[in-house]
Amino acid sequence: MNDNNKETKDTLIQVKNLCKQFGKKKVLNDITVNINKGDVVCVIGPSGSGKSTFLRCLNRLETPTSGQILFDNVDICNPKTDIDIHRQKMGMVFQQFNLFPHMTILKNLTIAPISLQHKSQEEAEEMAISLLKRVGLEDRVNSYPSQLSGGQQQRIAIVRALCMQPEVMLFDEPTSALDPEMVGEVLNVMKDLAKEKMTMVVVTHEMGFARNVSNRVMFLDGGNFLEENTPSEFFDHPQNDRTKLFLSKVL
Repeated sequence: MNDNNKETKDTLIQVKNLCKQFGKKKVLNDITVNINKGDVVCVIGPSGSGKSTFLRCLNRLETPTSGQILFDNVDICNPKTDIDIHRQKMGMVFQQFNLFPHMTILKNLTIAPISLQHKSQEEAEEMAISLLKRVGLEDRVNSYPSQLSGGQQQRIAIVRALCMQPEVMLFDEPTSALDPEMVGEVLNVMKDLAKEKMTMVVVTHEMGFARNVSNRVMFLDGGNFLEENTPSEFFDHPQNDRTKLFLSKVL
């Protein structure tokens, strides 16, 4: 691991000795890593390596078996921590869009800010429409999810997370359920977020995105981060033999 994993005043998430087991199967094995404000971290690796589990531990959708996760210097693994408060600061975008099918797009976007952050209807709608304009979907406010393409639904899912004004965005393979021609429109939204210095942790198979947009690439296999580096060093000069083998198959 490199200097990015030293704690600094810009550290947003500290992961210390994180372990996760399902039964006797170790999925994450003593992971220690820091995520800094403004980082765009791409986590790559083979299927079953623990990538999604790592991401889901960051906002406690999965409960770690042991270790600590400090977010804004609060240990979110502590049972006394109100995890719901911290989840509001962590936007999560899944492979599947998870939009409420019986609600309009506008309702999908405003329900959480109104119910969880106690924003007024007017304030929540104003923010939702502003964000929809940014992703080119302001004309779909009264549509239902079934009336949208997969790429449009995933852009809405990103906007829904942004409506909570999170400090960090977590993406779990956000393009893997999309038809190939729809992948670009979702990645473009993520690229714009990166330009705006949104802190992002992205589990992805999109190597072009990892190379061109992230500032850190981390390779996970067998429950351990085997290598981490800048994109240019990671892709052009991999050090670990397992990383070299993986890249030889996906590039």
